[in-house]
Amino acid sequence: MKRYKLGAAFLLIAFTTLTWSFKEDLFQVSKNMDIFASLYKEVSINYVEDTNPSEMMRNGIDAMLGNLDPYTEYIPESEIEDYKLKYVSTQYGGIGATTLFLEGKLYVNEVSEGYPADKQGIKPGDQLVKINENEVKGKDRAQVSQLLRGPRGSSVDLVIIRDGAVLTKKLIRDEIKQPNVSYSGMTDDHFAYIRLDKFLENSAQEVKDAAVALSKQQPKGMILDLRYNGGGILQEAVKIVNLFVNKDVLVVTQKGRNPQKTITYKTYSEPLLPQMPLVVLVGGSSASASEIVAGSLQDLDRAIIVGQRSYGKGLVQQTFNLPYNSLVKVTVAKYYTPSGRCIQALDYAHKDADGTTHKFADSVMTKFNTKMGRNVFDGNGVYPDVFVTNAKPSPITVSIVTKNLFFDFANAYKKNNKAIAPAASFQLTDADYNQFVSSMAGKDYSYTSSTERLLSDLRAEAEKENKLAAVKADLEDLKEKMLGARKTDLVTYKAEIKRILETQIVSRYYYEKGKIQQAFQYDKELTAAKSLLNNSTRVLAILKGEGEYKTIGSPVKAIASAEN
Repeated sequence: MKRYKLGAAFLLIAFTTLTWSFKEDLFQVSKNMDIFASLYKEVSINYVEDTNPSEMMRNGIDAMLGNLDPYTEYIPESEIEDYKLKYVSTQYGGIGATTLFLEGKLYVNEVSEGYPADKQGIKPGDQLVKINENEVKGKDRAQVSQLLRGPRGSSVDLVIIRDGAVLTKKLIRDEIKQPNVSYSGMTDDHFAYIRLDKFLENSAQEVKDAAVALSKQQPKGMILDLRYNGGGILQEAVKIVNLFVNKDVLVVTQKGRNPQKTITYKTYSEPLLPQMPLVVLVGGSSASASEIVAGSLQDLDRAIIVGQRSYGKGLVQQTFNLPYNSLVKVTVAKYYTPSGRCIQALDYAHKDADGTTHKFADSVMTKFNTKMGRNVFDGNGVYPDVFVTNAKPSPITVSIVTKNLFFDFANAYKKNNKAIAPAASFQLTDADYNQFVSSMAGKDYSYTSSTERLLSDLRAEAEKENKLAAVKADLEDLKEKMLGARKTDLVTYKAEIKRILETQIVSRYYYEKGKIQQAFQYDKELTAAKSLLNNSTRVLAILKGEGEYKTIGSPVKAIASAEN
């Protein structure tokens, strides 16, 4: 009885403390709101020069939120539609084409199969001159998007230039759907493959529909590709985990400073594929909801994770309505996978004086255990069970992609070749690649390599220490050698440049799905996943944590402590 009373007393003290703290927070908010409103009013009325009240307020809001994290942001009414398209909905009214600016001119970059631009013969490489009598010249990308988008059934008149000829096109806008599942199908060795690019509305249903259709073909296993998925709606992630995990199993817990934001999510229905061998592909771009799916399935020992360490976004956002149809998206909680770990990699609560954010130190990472007792760690994304090295693209490839130097060659290739091999097997010949190299003559694909940056730093340090004269000749010699090596970069990095060029060309014939299929030829992570699913002994060893698979992605210090 005494123990009960003591517990009740502690509970009462905790509740009283929480209530007092909450009231104190409300008082501080109210006080500072009064100060801010008065300051804003006095400056707007009395400042010696004319001010823009809206601009002043936006600057104040951005500065205030800028001290928090990059996910807490203000969305004015003018940006609501873009916000919904990015974070909520996958549909909008438009023509189904993407554009890019090159040297101040606007070109069609890609068209989507079966939509108005495709049906009316709009092609990549067409230069857009006018949209509904509005000159494109001088407009930015947001303004162009606003002109191209509109209600389904409305018309849009385009004036384009193609091969020097001026053409006019009348298109009827349609509802453009950007599916969450960009591709699904069977691999050549009979595994089901589903690529999920985002977690927006209906994403779980799309995965379920694809899984149902593919399961009818009796696959030997399933591969869920989340490598390019930056996340989205948390609840959709829970539904996707539920496709493979039994009912009433913990998937994720979000915990916030506000007790109302602490929520536990469990599976709520019987699974669709409880026994299907499953591999999840992740990479450095896999974030947020992708990490909930990957981390939860790893913690539950339900799937094997293959690829590279994920991004490490363990934060949850919620959107709140503001006056005048504006919104604010606020980070309200951190989320924790079933083992209890939070995979957040950047410590936004402890920034440097200049605002720089650092990753959590290895020394503060904590060990957790999966359902079968494997060791996993918090603080740095989801580490894969099977790591596949992913080489960074060379500086010349990055430069060519950034400057869109593939664009003209891909368009010319399509013009000169009416048909190509099926997407899954298409490759450029050496003769084709040599033509591309020739087309690069006179084009600016300059870049600064890591070696050149280090050489520049070395020169600067030598100048500071008054030693430049002694090493100048050697530095100049190294610089000449690097310039000579750069001239052969198109040959040295032929393989990776050729792969990206093939992707650009395939999109002109087989659209987005063709690009995905064509890339399978070079996909090391996909190859590793298929090899793994073909080896049931290794699959079981990984899930049971045998030998080298006992500890997953541990920092050195944590490994030492786990072994003690």
